[in-house]
Amino acid sequence: MLLQLSAAFDLHQDVVPWLKERLSAEAAAPVAGPRAGLDPVENNYETLHVVNVERNGKVIYSCKDSKKNVFFGLYDLQTKKNEHLYTFEKDLQVVSCSVNREKTLLAVSFVQSAKERRNELQPASKCLTLLVEIHPVNNVKVLKAVDSCIWVQFLYPIDERNPFPESHLLLISEEKYIEQFHIQVFREDENRVVIRNSGRLPADRIVEDFIWAQWDMSEQRLYYFVLKKSESILKCIQFYADEKFNLIFEVPLDISFGDTRLTLVNFGYEDSQNRKVLSKDLNLRVFTSHTGSLCVCYNKKSDVQKQVSYLVFYLHKGYSKTFTVDLGTLEYQSIKDITFLNLDCYVAVYLPGHFFHLLNTQHPDLMCHSLFITGKNEKMNLLPDAPLQSLSGALAWDWCSGKLFRVSFNQSSLLHFLWSSPLDYERLAVLNCLLAQGRNPRVLEVQIIQWIFENMKTCYAFDPIQEFLIASLYWKFCLDINNMDKLLPHSSLHSWNKEIPGVTMVTEEILLPLMKIQSFKGYWEKLNSNLEYVKYAKPHLQYSNNVVRREWRNLISEEKRGKRRSTVYFRNILENAVKVVSNLEAWTVESRLAPLFQEEDNQQRLLIGLMVSELKEHLLRNLPVQFIGKKKIEQLVLDYVSKMLDLLCQMLETSWRKHRLDSWVFHFDGRGSAGEFAVFHTMTQILDSVNRMCLPLPPGFHTVYMALGVRCLPLHCLLRYIDDGVLLLTETGVMKLLKDLDNTEKNEKLKFSIVERLPPFILQKTSQFWDHPINSHIISRNYVKRLLPKHKRPLQKSTIDKSSFHTEFLPLNYLIEVLTEMETTHQALNPFEGCDSVDTKFVAETALKQTTILLNL
Repeated sequence: MLLQLSAAFDLHQDVVPWLKERLSAEAAAPVAGPRAGLDPVENNYETLHVVNVERNGKVIYSCKDSKKNVFFGLYDLQTKKNEHLYTFEKDLQVVSCSVNREKTLLAVSFVQSAKERRNELQPASKCLTLLVEIHPVNNVKVLKAVDSCIWVQFLYPIDERNPFPESHLLLISEEKYIEQFHIQVFREDENRVVIRNSGRLPADRIVEDFIWAQWDMSEQRLYYFVLKKSESILKCIQFYADEKFNLIFEVPLDISFGDTRLTLVNFGYEDSQNRKVLSKDLNLRVFTSHTGSLCVCYNKKSDVQKQVSYLVFYLHKGYSKTFTVDLGTLEYQSIKDITFLNLDCYVAVYLPGHFFHLLNTQHPDLMCHSLFITGKNEKMNLLPDAPLQSLSGALAWDWCSGKLFRVSFNQSSLLHFLWSSPLDYERLAVLNCLLAQGRNPRVLEVQIIQWIFENMKTCYAFDPIQEFLIASLYWKFCLDINNMDKLLPHSSLHSWNKEIPGVTMVTEEILLPLMKIQSFKGYWEKLNSNLEYVKYAKPHLQYSNNVVRREWRNLISEEKRGKRRSTVYFRNILENAVKVVSNLEAWTVESRLAPLFQEEDNQQRLLIGLMVSELKEHLLRNLPVQFIGKKKIEQLVLDYVSKMLDLLCQMLETSWRKHRLDSWVFHFDGRGSAGEFAVFHTMTQILDSVNRMCLPLPPGFHTVYMALGVRCLPLHCLLRYIDDGVLLLTETGVMKLLKDLDNTEKNEKLKFSIVERLPPFILQKTSQFWDHPINSHIISRNYVKRLLPKHKRPLQKSTIDKSSFHTEFLPLNYLIEVLTEMETTHQALNPFEGCDSVDTKFVAETALKQTTILLNL
């Protein structure tokens, strides 16, 4: 299955053995007190069930012995130990239970059984709420004695530095109000903790007339709905370490509360007695993530019996999406409720045996970033048939079995799905999910790269190399700093217009939450930042390489024309490139097989430096530098570009290893092997993907690519690659080619074709490495080609003595006259400055020599 359910707690495995051991010990101890625990003859554990889960990972459970005494125990998920809390020596129907963080106070609400009534007139629904001192067992105080059900929940301060002297307890009434009790305690002696002023405990009425409430135990938040003038308004209260609490936001939502009975979520175990009180018709959940997302998931009752619909309000985005799934021949009334599970940046929505959806809450705009599996599918088979109840911190309850699960993504199953699925929208969703949630990133990157190379030709809707690069960088760098995820791209795709079979989606705009406080911290700061972005979003905020593309092309064009901007400008760009390469080299532990980073490669260094410069300016312009710091932003940019080059290097390394080029020697002679052909093809794919996004390549990439091209391609195909700009001629590559290859007829043809296509600034440096008439011919021709266009005035009679190279060959004589005058009047036009041997005499001698060769004289 795609989700991995790891049992964090199993009621029967983690509690029952301890209870049996405790019973055996108590049976052997004749002096055991009546309140010590269970009756030793009790072997029936059908009454054993979980009552509540507290914020710090402690599970409260209860059971009854043969005398109907109610036993309360506590299991600690961290220490894996059980302990006894309290035993009531009477038959009670437990409604709710909670213990404070110090385990000194126990709050319990229960309905007394008919046997406990003093007379027949006493109502059977009498609910008592008790506060018990349990460190050690001391007094019992009645908090409520009412005819309606009460649920209890201690607050657990997130800041735990000051655990004493006060505890805070929420009381949630069936009559639709919530109170907060403030309980002060003090130590009477070393081991005795007692309630101070137990006669009257101060309390605040914090919520009234609500219809639905959900408790977030991990972050100590209370979400609740109130009905106001036919509107359903969602509100949230944040509790803090002290007695303070704040109403954080409110937002009206289009949710119909047809049943006016109370609905509570995550306030403990819902037994048969509670289900008579609570509404079960409303399937509604609120989910948050550390990135500042806020989603409300609502199972809508559809009028069409063979369809199921659910609604997701993306409050941090300002819109909602209604998803409708066709169930085929089944009717929705005959199946169980939809389950919603919070997985941080994702929400899992599933109906066992029918569909499984994995919604990307970070970027829900494109459907292809969410995973939709419908119908019978093996990926869903291992999910429990019983609905799970999602708790905070990626925990989920299976109340039927008494198991508490830690929910995570099954990386191996996701990888298997990536390999097996033929559908682009599934591949795209799984790829992003892996990158967002994957463990062992280095291993995962290699596995994804292997998949990319095997499936490049079968991906039609997106480029897997581009998506891998952009998504990897996003999930690695964009979630640590507020608003960073809005400034850098998260996907290579800009739109998705294709349908997903079996699922229809309707998007509608909604009102943004109205924040009710001024000072934001932690999660609320991120949520408020998301809301501000939706209000004032501008398309240009997201970084694009278009500016880099234009500037890079201008710089290369200027360099080819022999022009160059200020030295300071170039030095700054090249220094950026040096920092990136040094940064990457500091990361690299293993030696690389592919011979990269062994030359300057000015074009790629310019592109690297330009990207660093533009990206840094983009972030400095749009991020609050005063809070983040300029140095941190600069380092983040270096890491971002370095990681991009690292991923490209990993692609080459993976291909190198796959095709066993471990001992590959950089040379040009000989025919390429099958492995070299495959690696050349891989490099072509990488080059195409990267060029379309104008992303930099590791210095040395083009030289290695050229060497493989010379060895693997026939000459006409190689020259086509060069002429079309796919294969770039580098100075290092050309010089090595001229040195390595001898002057056989085949090699001369190759060298001539290469040298003929060299730009002047490379030809100037490489000409001395090939002492051959053809090379002289090319140099002379280029020399004349560069000088003649500058000759615009009538030829003046030259006063220079040309007797040393004067010949009786009239066309050549005229050319020599023109070149001589150009040399004397435009010395700066010499494209081969620094090469003293290139002048008019050199051209004349080369022309005669070439003519002699052509005429076979």
